[in-house]
Amino acid sequence: MENAIFMTKGREVKYDTMLGLICILDLSSNMLSKEIPDELASLGSIQTLNLSNSLLTGRIPSKIGDMGSLELLDLFVNQLFGEISPSISNLTFLNYLNLSYNNLIGPILKSTQLQSFDLSSYPGNKLCKCSLEECCNTNEAMPPVGDEKHIGDEKHREGHSLEDGGFYLSLGLGFALGFWIVLGSLLSNTPWSNALCRFQNRNVKKLYAIIVEHY
Repeated sequence: MENAIFMTKGREVKYDTMLGLICILDLSSNMLSKEIPDELASLGSIQTLNLSNSLLTGRIPSKIGDMGSLELLDLFVNQLFGEISPSISNLTFLNYLNLSYNNLIGPILKSTQLQSFDLSSYPGNKLCKCSLEECCNTNEAMPPVGDEKHIGDEKHREGHSLEDGGFYLSLGLGFALGFWIVLGSLLSNTPWSNALCRFQNRNVKKLYAIIVEHY
């Protein structure tokens, strides 16, 4: 792409000499929509491309691997779908990648640079870290890459719930057993038994008086 025309402040401005010198392109949080233009891949001098926090749709451009100088690619929180473009593996200088929270599917192919990135680059998608054949042949739903920690936390919470349930059950049984042991010992003691009977009789009389008064 040798030139580009932009609309700014109601005026049409043509850029035809400086595009090849751009090193950083940060258009994040601008609510950009529609697809990423394929022509963007012709900006071979770009080292940082940040299109995060927008409404971009469509697929990752198939020629994105032509951006040979790219060191940072951030597509965090968009609506991109489809499989990761295999050409990304051609970005030999790429040291930061964030594709999280899109609608990407399919494998993160083995024997490519994509495998070298931390799992935090991929959560919020339906990707699997395996070969294409393994992902296509498996009949079991594979957990999205980057969600292993979340799944582990869920299992941890479930374990705690079971432990807490057992604790409260034991506490209730212990209380009931202790209550009846104490009550039984009191009833077996004649003075205490008489006192409990008098206490119960007084409460019954009070309850009877309240019922008569109101009804």
